[in-house]
Amino acid sequence: MRKAASSKKKSPSRERYEMENPTISARIPVETRHKLILNLGKLGMTLADALKVLAGELEVKVTPIDEAWQAGYEEAMNRFMVTYPCNVCGKPIALTSTKAKEYASKYMTEHGWGHSKCHKRRQSR
Repeated sequence: MRKAASSKKKSPSRERYEMENPTISARIPVETRHKLILNLGKLGMTLADALKVLAGELEVKVTPIDEAWQAGYEEAMNRFMVTYPCNVCGKPIALTSTKAKEYASKYMTEHGWGHSKCHKRRQSR
């Protein structure tokens, strides 16, 4: 059912805009609409953006899950992995075994390793 024509006259620029950008509408079940809005929100897209993608006018730039996971994994490895150089070839060896971690902990304890704040506090006494 169409709305009755408004008694207020549209400006020429508004008429031109509506002619160049017509409305598209569709009826879908409420659940489907909720899922659509949720998924578009996750992608940071509007419904208009999604329609432009379907029309081939806009390229979606979404990082695939595998690539994002790999990037996060590499960042964590670089930040948290402890390595030491091989005394023969010099290539890094990761501390992964329980025994290697225990030796490293023992060495650091015996050689006075600690929090910088704790060392500063000890020096100021």
